[in-house]
Amino acid sequence: MIRYPSLVVLSLLTVYLVWGSTYLAIHVALASFPPFMLMGTRFLFSGGTLILFLKWRGKAWPTLKQWRDAMIVGSLILGGGMGLTSYAQQYISSGLTAVFVACSPFILSLCVGMYGQWPNRREWVGITTGFAGAVLLASGGDFSARPIGIIALFAAVCCWDIGSVLSQRQFSLAPGAMGFASQMLMGGLFLTVVSGLCGEHLVATITPGAWFAWGYLVVAGSLAAFSAYMYLIATVSPALASSYTYVNPVIAVTLGVLFAGEKLVLREVVSMLIILCSVILITTARNHLKSAVRQQPGDI
Repeated sequence: MIRYPSLVVLSLLTVYLVWGSTYLAIHVALASFPPFMLMGTRFLFSGGTLILFLKWRGKAWPTLKQWRDAMIVGSLILGGGMGLTSYAQQYISSGLTAVFVACSPFILSLCVGMYGQWPNRREWVGITTGFAGAVLLASGGDFSARPIGIIALFAAVCCWDIGSVLSQRQFSLAPGAMGFASQMLMGGLFLTVVSGLCGEHLVATITPGAWFAWGYLVVAGSLAAFSAYMYLIATVSPALASSYTYVNPVIAVTLGVLFAGEKLVLREVVSMLIILCSVILITTARNHLKSAVRQQPGDI
């Protein structure tokens, strides 16, 4: 049995549980916020807050080159990844969205493989099994979509994975949490500019529920989960770092059963068991921790 550092385990649990619950938070917030404005303001606030906290702790500002790289990576991961996903959900069903997002481990593994780090056999089996489970879980929903939604969602997944790889392989970001903060700030700025160019504006009074959902996305979805994800990308294999794409729908379904009165059917139970098996396969594979991070596992 492979033993992971406690920070890796905590980061995995964070992206599994928090991002699994943000489906509901985004749905609630979109009732009052347009999509690009929602994502832009959330990351502007979270990135700015984290940077102020880090400066209070005495951390150095990123260099000009690191700010430039943060803008590129933030625009890809947050602007392209999350922004286009929010845009696509206006034209594509949630079931098809889940299937597209479940393609992320394939694309991420292929991108990293181009740098010579291919998944081993056990990881490939886990990735394939997890995708099959995600498709089965989503198969009970509506798969309707408009072409623009499919194009936007595919572009979103590609932007997220390419940005994730480039953040570790190509660009020089500020060390530790300052790198995460600068990415969030620059990505939020990019999304806010896109929101303005698209002519987005608030069409109704923001409800208390939408404010609460926005705050949850800032604190849990961005400050906690996004920082945890970026730590995982730098620490573990792509298959393990992206395994949240299989677990998140399971968390969302579970929350629906517990708090929304939804009922589980046999297909959903079977699909969750398949996904659980895939995560076990991935987490027990051999090639996970990167040597550079093993030397300083607490540096976040």
